[in-house]
Amino acid sequence: MHEMSLIESVVGLIEDERRRQTFSRVRTIRLRVGKLGHAEPEALRFCFDAITAGTIAEGAELLIQMVPGAGWCDQCDRTVPLDDRFEPCPFCGSQVRMTAGDDLKVAELEVD
Repeated sequence: MHEMSLIESVVGLIEDERRRQTFSRVRTIRLRVGKLGHAEPEALRFCFDAITAGTIAEGAELLIQMVPGAGWCDQCDRTVPLDDRFEPCPFCGSQVRMTAGDDLKVAELEVD
């Protein structure tokens, strides 16, 4: 389950940020998770408490915002919605270059 390593990486980023900003507690972590990415929100939630135990993020609330997939069609010169990584353009059927929905980002931290 790679979600465990993803949460470990998030905790590492938070620890790095704590050294820069000197806070003592994390109240809320807001993640943006791409719909077309390989991270399952429920698996992230499942791992969260175990991975954050004993860290600065222990007891924090995890909020996950799903980011829809989108791509750029060179034929139509427009951004189109994507429900699948390799989905063709819904307007012309051409290959689409994915531009959104494949990432995982720490969007915001609420800290003390």
